[in-house]
Amino acid sequence: MGEVTVSGPTFSVEVITLPVSDVDRAIRFYVDQVGFGLDVDYAPTARFRVVQLTPPGSSCSIQIGYGLTSEPAGSVRNTYLVVTDLETTRRQLLERGVEVGEIRHKTPIDAWDEGFAGGFDPPRGDYASFATFSDPDGNSWILQERGYRAA
Repeated sequence: MGEVTVSGPTFSVEVITLPVSDVDRAIRFYVDQVGFGLDVDYAPTARFRVVQLTPPGSSCSIQIGYGLTSEPAGSVRNTYLVVTDLETTRRQLLERGVEVGEIRHKTPIDAWDEGFAGGFDPPRGDYASFATFSDPDGNSWILQERGYRAA
């Protein structure tokens, strides 16, 4: 296979804006329950507030607040959080009060026809096992396992 050379700019996704109805409730959810770090909480005026939160180990953050977007609260769907141990992550989120769906896996493994079966992908292959949760407004997240290595 030949080497591919790309010229031009490089791109990095660094922030995703989530529309929420109650900024303080969303902060409590993402920091206290999900475990994101609080990076910024800046409100220079009564009509603008930006709160930036970052998942542990991520180089991409989320922003919530007011004056950021005109999209309706809860309208962001299926943002992926990739984890190395889906079982442990799911258990910890459940212990913190996050309603996380059951673990499921693609079936058949090489098809992307939206077929799923309950439980983990039998060989625990990368990108094959999932669970979902939503924030209090309904913005939805998909937990996806990559890099699992049995102890």
